[in-house]
Amino acid sequence: MQNNVNFEDIKKRFQNASVDEKIQIYTTTQGLTVEQFKELLRMFPIQHLDKLERAMA
Repeated sequence: MQNNVNFEDIKKRFQNASVDEKIQIYTTTQGLTVEQFKELLRMFPIQHLDKLERAMA
């Protein structure tokens, strides 16, 4: 249950973040499930996916 509460907080921060902040959250957050990462990725602006890919390389 604690993980879900944390994820809801992370999701809210992610929604309100700038592109660079979204990248920072996505690349540094640990302990999320694959489905949770996918949910964040669906909220990521598609036109900036290349920037996210570079940050993850």
